[in-house]
Amino acid sequence: MEEFMIALGWVGIFAPTALGAIGSAIGCALGGQAAAGAMLDVDSGYGKFIGVSALPSSQVIYGIVIMFTLNRDVTPEVAGGLFGIGILTGLALLYAAVYQGRAVVAAINASKNKPEIFGLSIAPAAIVEGFAVFAFVFALVLSGNLPG
Repeated sequence: MEEFMIALGWVGIFAPTALGAIGSAIGCALGGQAAAGAMLDVDSGYGKFIGVSALPSSQVIYGIVIMFTLNRDVTPEVAGGLFGIGILTGLALLYAAVYQGRAVVAAINASKNKPEIFGLSIAPAAIVEGFAVFAFVFALVLSGNLPG
């Protein structure tokens, strides 16, 4: 049982990076596909579509920082905390990246027909980013309370 708990602790350490990377890949792919399609419909302004499609990549960066913060000797006493913080934060980052990608798709589709609303149309993606930052900060604070 002790080995199982230690294994869960290691899963928790690496989960924020792995799940954040999965979400970032999906979110950036969604945005990139929308950007590629939009470039067929407009004559200029391609750079903003490509730039905004990269917004979901930040979640993997948060995951990496959390992984390094959680990294410590895994004992049965700390394994549950590492697993809980890591898995739940990783899932939050995954979902935030995917839904931020979907918000980016909507922004690209709206602004290709009406370029003057581009700045306002990315506001929902920025709001989703805020939720990822909340999960990031909570994980950092909670990890500081774990022994070791």
